Amino acid sequence: MYKGKNVLVMVSGSVAAYKTATLIRLLVKSGAQVRVGMTRSAQEFITSKTLAILSGHEVLTDLFSADQSAEVIHIEWAKWADLIFVVPATANLIGKIAQGLADDAVTATIMASSADKIIAPAMNDVMLRNAAVVRNMDILSADGWLVISPVTGFLAEGYEAKGRLPEPSDILQQATIRLRAKSGQLVGKKVLITAGGTREALDPVRYLTNRSSGKMGYALAQAAVENGAHVFLITTVDRGDIFGVKKIQVDSTQDMYKETRRLFPDMDIFIGAAAVSDFKAAHLAEHKIKKQSDTGLILELTQNPDILKAVGYDKTEQQIVVGFAAETQNIVTYGQDKLAKKHADMLVVNDVGQADSGFSSDNNAVTILMPDHEPEALGKASKIEIARDIIKRISALK
Repeated sequence: MYKGKNVLVMVSGSVAAYKTATLIRLLVKSGAQVRVGMTRSAQEFITSKTLAILSGHEVLTDLFSADQSAEVIHIEWAKWADLIFVVPATANLIGKIAQGLADDAVTATIMASSADKIIAPAMNDVMLRNAAVVRNMDILSADGWLVISPVTGFLAEGYEAKGRLPEPSDILQQATIRLRAKSGQLVGKKVLITAGGTREALDPVRYLTNRSSGKMGYALAQAAVENGAHVFLITTVDRGDIFGVKKIQVDSTQDMYKETRRLFPDMDIFIGAAAVSDFKAAHLAEHKIKKQSDTGLILELTQNPDILKAVGYDKTEQQIVVGFAAETQNIVTYGQDKLAKKHADMLVVNDVGQADSGFSSDNNAVTILMPDHEPEALGKASKIEIARDIIKRISALK
């Protein structure tokens, strides 16, 4: 996303300015060319020398430098930039930008640039709620800025409240997703995704499950958000939050089935990436099952509802249904049979028999099946790469 990009990082006078050093390092590590501008108050919290060393360029601090033309330097930097990050942003700087003021090196450069702009406010919680600050941030959003909301945490004042600057890695993740989404193929579409392995209780202690980690489902959620979709993720595992994704936590197949049926009618696309249990206990033991003898234990199981088949047969002509299947052999044969039986528009078959692929791995290797299409194999790659390829193909179906 940032490789080969020219990125300006503008720093204002917040105690959170120390985090800018990490943001610059992450951008440089990702392959970006980084230049830094600082307000006078920002230099009270972190030195320009520090940020010059990290970025590899002199830091812009003065609009009226003695040895340079003021117009040349800020116009040159403004034209050079592909992206501008204002991190952290104080209430004062937010107000200046919202009102079109340009009285120092930072604001003059920002005003002269047509680059994509990202701003991350950081301030006291009372200031954050001030009507004027709220109004100014709304103005920036309406003007096309990507406003990354502060988080709740320990503030400089010594108490917990909303106003803390997010971690630099989270700022970059949000910016990446939202910048990709601006030109995505799924803008305005609603996508429902399931993730993780369901758990079927046997007694208050034990349950049946599988080896699914939920990584593929989460990767698909991120890829769908990157393409502009409104994403709902029904998951049995908590792998952290993804900006723009609404998570619904469940445990069993029955719970996932209920949530899917509740949400599906309002969705444009359904992607069933969860590894759902086909069977559950016919009778749930009220207490922990004890060993009765040395001969073993016989469990009576009954079938769970088939989520993919249910939505496949309920879909309208405008809806797309995509399923996943984990196989270790004859993946095309078994997959084609499942594609037809489930009435799906696409089936993604995981080849979990490969080393370092499938369950729990960060990589995957899949074959995409669609009615009246030749099977398409996607070689082993990271799950986010595979997810982006899958979302790209799903987008082409709309």
